[in-house]
Amino acid sequence: MFDVRYVGEQIYPGDDGRSKESMSTSRVIQFELTGADGGPLRGTVRTAGDGTGRPPIVICHGFKGAQDWGMIPVLAERIARAGMTAVTFNFSGSGVGADGVGFSEPERFARSTFSNDVTDIDTVCRSLLAGELVAGLVRPVSYGLFGYSRGGGAAVLHAAEERPVRTLVTWAAIAHTNRWDAETLAKWRTEGRRLVADNEARDGLFFYTDMLDDIENNGNSLDVIAAAGRVRAPWLILHGGEDAFVPVEEGVALHDAANRAQTELEVLRGGTHSLGALPGTDGDPGLLKGAVDRTLAWFSKYMY
Repeated sequence: MFDVRYVGEQIYPGDDGRSKESMSTSRVIQFELTGADGGPLRGTVRTAGDGTGRPPIVICHGFKGAQDWGMIPVLAERIARAGMTAVTFNFSGSGVGADGVGFSEPERFARSTFSNDVTDIDTVCRSLLAGELVAGLVRPVSYGLFGYSRGGGAAVLHAAEERPVRTLVTWAAIAHTNRWDAETLAKWRTEGRRLVADNEARDGLFFYTDMLDDIENNGNSLDVIAAAGRVRAPWLILHGGEDAFVPVEEGVALHDAANRAQTELEVLRGGTHSLGALPGTDGDPGLLKGAVDRTLAWFSKYMY
């Protein structure tokens, strides 16, 4: 049994949308599981009724993100209105607290690891498959998976091992978990912590050596490129051509390593790392909408 704590529910009306987008009223239900670090793993399900006929899509946010930031709520709402069930959550090491607004749990952020990210995805998906994520939700036999940036790398690692993943979409996914040069790693080990770039004056976020230890001790299981070659599900890779944080070459590397017969890579001309979406806004309507539309079309093709 999963330790699920229901923390809220509300109702919102759907819109007419386009294609398969639904006009039905959807439930928005918050849930809470136990995260990989032993703390709360907070998430949200958006669905209509008991979810009958609505295939679930599990959505994984990126580094320094959350389920209510950037493009994630935009995508989740569109998925729900398109006749599917959207499952979002905050990684246990996101640092984002119960209010979902800021980094009110910096200690959890400081001890986050890539392995914990994968474990959190496993926890959410297994609870979903067991019919224990949300009371009354129809128990599915499979699910779609979406991952952005660091969450995209974790999604690849999960999809490589889990057959219930029916299809996968990643945006700006990382292809490597070890992302630092030798000098940075040595300083990190010596000082016992590493400040997150551009955060010293703003919010003081930093990492202890937990992430460094994880990479050194679990390098084989965290090999995203190797995992890409084991993904069996149809996979859409979207990557901004002007991504300054996760270079487009990483998207190309994932595509090259994957099963090319069922994997598609689309490089979005002019796209930045966020594909135009900024925290708390819809971002560039054209770029973001195009990425969301393409993602919905992919999920509709393989989930129905």
